[in-house]
Amino acid sequence: MQQMGTNIDKRTRAGQFRLRLARAMERAEISQSALARAIGVDRSTISQLLKGDGARLPNAHVVGACAAALRVSADWLLCLSDRPESAADLMANTMSMTEAPRALVDERIYAWHREAQGYKIRHVPAALPDMLKTRAMLEWEYSPHLGRTTTQAINASQDRLNWMRSAQSDYEIALPMYELHSFAHGVGYYEGLPLGVRLAQIDWFVEVCDQLYPRLRIYLFDARRLYSAPVTIFGPLLAVFYAGGHYVAFRDRERVEAFTGHFDGLVREADLSARHVPTHMRRLRTAMA
Repeated sequence: MQQMGTNIDKRTRAGQFRLRLARAMERAEISQSALARAIGVDRSTISQLLKGDGARLPNAHVVGACAAALRVSADWLLCLSDRPESAADLMANTMSMTEAPRALVDERIYAWHREAQGYKIRHVPAALPDMLKTRAMLEWEYSPHLGRTTTQAINASQDRLNWMRSAQSDYEIALPMYELHSFAHGVGYYEGLPLGVRLAQIDWFVEVCDQLYPRLRIYLFDARRLYSAPVTIFGPLLAVFYAGGHYVAFRDRERVEAFTGHFDGLVREADLSARHVPTHMRRLRTAMA
């Protein structure tokens, strides 16, 4: 948060306090009488705060009560900050939690991608990335959850998936090495996935990697050495942590930069860089076949 100078003359600061208090009251559409009732003082006290011309500021209790009643920051009223939002409002604006439905590209994810169009998107998926899956793979994975509506869901999401693939954004995807190997061998999460579906999915991976490189870059890291929870960083705008049933989104610069640094560490320490991933996938396919 940007801080304003702390060496402002006392008379100037008092004048600025009166201006900001009046502005906050106007914005909140609250009268002097109503504010006085809200903070438990006489109306004359509010009148003096607004019309005085001296260098004296009200005590901390009155400033804090006014700030709380008007939903602004006490630091802003006192010219110690240029951000009028209260701490609670700032937190609400920089962090949010929304439901994460068990679906393909839901409205929330799609909106975040559109907002970040043109920025680099860094992604650690929970499994294989949806935007790179074949239709057969999507049907196998989502049928147990969506039942009869699986086909409808895939059809509804197809345009969004196509848009994400063709959007003017660079994508970096960091994937644990074991995830791709578990998929190739049909074990763990992928147990029961037919060999034909797995072979076709590997072929599609290779085709997309070759077609979209360098705009799409996939890195494989060793999860025994490095760990990452599912997260997506949408350029400098926001970082979204996937917690299973919910998305936790952060918009403050410090946290976005922290998640970005974490992802860049996965890329630096990756066992296989984006140039070598297609070759590795072809070798996997040969072993599978």
